[in-house]
Amino acid sequence: MTVTQASPAGRFARAETFPGGEARPGGRPQFLSADLGPEASLARLETLAHLMDTAFVIPGINRRVGFDALIGLVPVIGDVAGMVISSYIVYEARRLGAPRWLVTRMGLNVAFDGLIGAVPVAGDLFDAAFKANRRNVRLLRRWMERSGGLRPAEIDGTATRIDG
Repeated sequence: MTVTQASPAGRFARAETFPGGEARPGGRPQFLSADLGPEASLARLETLAHLMDTAFVIPGINRRVGFDALIGLVPVIGDVAGMVISSYIVYEARRLGAPRWLVTRMGLNVAFDGLIGAVPVAGDLFDAAFKANRRNVRLLRRWMERSGGLRPAEIDGTATRIDG
């Protein structure tokens, strides 16, 4: 069950949705209010990772790149902006209860991508190939599926045909 709590005070009324029916005082502004459940959060993170890493196809070579590679072309500022956006995925993983080792690994992926991506030209090519955001979301999804916080996207096992 999901509960939405809204305070009727003024222009910046606060509302926030919490899984399990838990109500906490002083939520987010309404325009930021969203379902904070694990499935919805993971879906938003997968969309962000897609936009950042694989949103466009480069014609001729059929290679997918995203906004991370494009903004990385701007020296220093683009690489910092890419790291900040990528860090949001790590923050959400922590909020979803990911263990410290997983958050550390995800943070190292972001740091590695940002540091190597800061090297002119070669770093931009690396940035287009490494896809740290997709890696991090895949790590988070795998952990959530194994820990029981999320239904598996694929069914493991062997299929048997029954004729009858």
